[in-house]
Amino acid sequence: MRRALATGLLALALGGCAIPGWVPFVGKKEEPPPPAAAAAPRPAPLRVPDAPRPEPAAPPAGRPGPDEHVTDRVVAVVNNDAITLTELLEAIAVYRYENRQAGAGPPTDELVQQFITRMIDNRLQLQEAEREKIVVDDAEVEDEVADRMKRLNVPSRAELEKVLESRGVTIEGMKKRIRDSIRVQRVIRRKVTLRVSVTEAEIVRYLEANRQKLETGLSYHARHILVLPEAGASDAAWEAARIRAELLRTQILQGADFAELARQHSRDASARDGGDLGTLKRGELAQDIEAQILALAPGEVSRPHRSQLGYHIFRLESKEALEGDGLERARAQIRDILFREKYEARLDAWLKEIKQRAIIEVRLDQ
Repeated sequence: MRRALATGLLALALGGCAIPGWVPFVGKKEEPPPPAAAAAPRPAPLRVPDAPRPEPAAPPAGRPGPDEHVTDRVVAVVNNDAITLTELLEAIAVYRYENRQAGAGPPTDELVQQFITRMIDNRLQLQEAEREKIVVDDAEVEDEVADRMKRLNVPSRAELEKVLESRGVTIEGMKKRIRDSIRVQRVIRRKVTLRVSVTEAEIVRYLEANRQKLETGLSYHARHILVLPEAGASDAAWEAARIRAELLRTQILQGADFAELARQHSRDASARDGGDLGTLKRGELAQDIEAQILALAPGEVSRPHRSQLGYHIFRLESKEALEGDGLERARAQIRDILFREKYEARLDAWLKEIKQRAIIEVRLDQ
């Protein structure tokens, strides 16, 4: 358990507060790294040596000490901000811990290129936060540290520091990553989230264009009587079956109990249950049968409907519809869908904009 706790703390310490997939107000689970964007540089492959690295030298405040041969190896420069090989490998290690890929061997060229693109994006966002003069109070960072200790059931700050140090991570380094992550969230909120809105007209247009899809998950409850033609299935037999079905419908309309008539006359397997088909989701029955049922109002009985089996009589007991609470739920879903689409488009446009005015140099070929 001690080892599992240490691993979890390492992932949290290095990862900071991850930005949600599409709404940056909620959630803290970090998404896997996105594929390299078209506007990102295309670095040459980096070959990471398999040999173990030497013991680290004394680390500067807030950062674990890298091997002295790696300290000056810069893999990318974003404006005047350098990204080192140590930072790159550290980020990949955290990702592998979170996805249970520890011990998977040296990172592949594809994974390295994905992560260098991701780290470049992160540095650009931090630089934007600096321009916007976004600051994070020490109290906010301490609150986040305390929240993580609570979630991981760490009894004291001393125990937290002990576990972090056993993995080569200082508490100050953990705080720095938390602070940077909060700053990125806030600059994205200011530059992207607060500039996205969804209007009522857009919701109505989407609702009308996608009503059939939205109704797919709604349920309904119906009963059923099946009248079969006599043996031989001649035209006369089919006509006799139709007449019997019409007579049964007339009895129902005059007040006869549908369930009792179904038990006596239906040749469907549901007869013993009084013709009860149970609660069904739209799309579960044949399209022509379902259309007959859903065309009814609750309590209404259908005219006899001919299928390949025989004549069917349906009574709709109840059905969900895009009205009332169901409509409000659908509208909330539509708002989320449209917000997500707009948010992702604006985020992509903003990242491209800050990349275009930045000076980015990738040095993986070294």
